[in-house]
Amino acid sequence: MIEVQQLTKSYGSFQAVQGISFSIKPGEIFGFLGMNGAGKTTTLRILAGILLPDSGSVKVFGEDLLAHPLRVKAMTGYIPDRPHLYSKLTGREFLQFVADLYGVDGATANRRSNELLEQYALTEWAGELIESYSHGMKQRLATCAALLHSPKFLIIDEPMVGLDPHGALLLKKALKSYVTNGSAVILSTHSLNVAEELSDRVAIIHHGSILTMGTIQEIRNHTGKEDKNLEGLFLELTSSAMGALS
Repeated sequence: MIEVQQLTKSYGSFQAVQGISFSIKPGEIFGFLGMNGAGKTTTLRILAGILLPDSGSVKVFGEDLLAHPLRVKAMTGYIPDRPHLYSKLTGREFLQFVADLYGVDGATANRRSNELLEQYALTEWAGELIESYSHGMKQRLATCAALLHSPKFLIIDEPMVGLDPHGALLLKKALKSYVTNGSAVILSTHSLNVAEELSDRVAIIHHGSILTMGTIQEIRNHTGKEDKNLEGLFLELTSSAMGALS
């Protein structure tokens, strides 16, 4: 279980995250949706242990992120929207570097690297320098790196950016398979059709606050918009919120 309680984060006078709370159950893909500047990436970076919140708490499978950051990071994988990869390493060398960071033993690291490179169609490129990779290949390699240590909690920010249809299909299948062992995923994406296809529940964040949260059917019931898909619900809710703020 991932438990986020009353999380806040400000940058000077700008409050990016305003006391949000939510939970993610084991085996669940949780869609975290919002427009640019809504507070999505700030929240995900807090969950990944990259940013410190001003207040609030995050617990990952019973471990408090602020009290035991290394324990939480050891069971967390993070795929940022703009992954930083070392261009002068080969794909395999980069995965070995990540394995060393997480303390994965050599035999396990080699086995997992082979599995993931095969799963994400990178085996034939494993010995090539990352600088020769396309953007989509780099995104797939970043996904391999995030999964290398078999994390229980996976944080994904805009995973489909730069992926071709084949790469996107690979990732969607992998995420559905990933949660079958009781792991948890939080997924932020502007591709609302992808969020609708993958997410068990979604939260829509706007100006640092959560507008609504639940299954898509629960949100339909709550809003009385039974005929709307997720994109329609998102556009209507965020447009209403912008109107209320203007």
